[in-house]
Amino acid sequence: QVQLVESGGGLVQAGGSLRLSCVLSGRTFSSTGMGWFRQAPGKERDFVSAITWSGAPTDYGDSVKGRFTISGDNAKNTVYLQMNSLKPEDTAVYYCAAGRGTYSGRSRAGYDYWGQGTQVTVSS
Repeated sequence: QVQLVESGGGLVQAGGSLRLSCVLSGRTFSSTGMGWFRQAPGKERDFVSAITWSGAPTDYGDSVKGRFTISGDNAKNTVYLQMNSLKPEDTAVYYCAAGRGTYSGRSRAGYDYWGQGTQVTVSS
């Protein structure tokens, strides 16, 4: 059974940093495209970042470019999202997702598996 588990969320001050982790079980990351999405109350689940497990290509949503970095560790079957210079508008539940291909892009339709999410709250 495929399972994605996010962790690392929390409460931080604006300008601070958090590192989210997502552990995949039930399949390998070797040929799997991974992505991060986020959803704030009353809003759509929006694209944050995507990566192929080879490390390339990567992609970022416009609102997080230059602040967030996606990376992975095949040995640990884990993908990370390093979030720096956090803003109150980054407050959301962050979801890890896995697709069928080596790179799944920025569309939710490209992903078959989703985690339960981890809450990130950025205070002003």
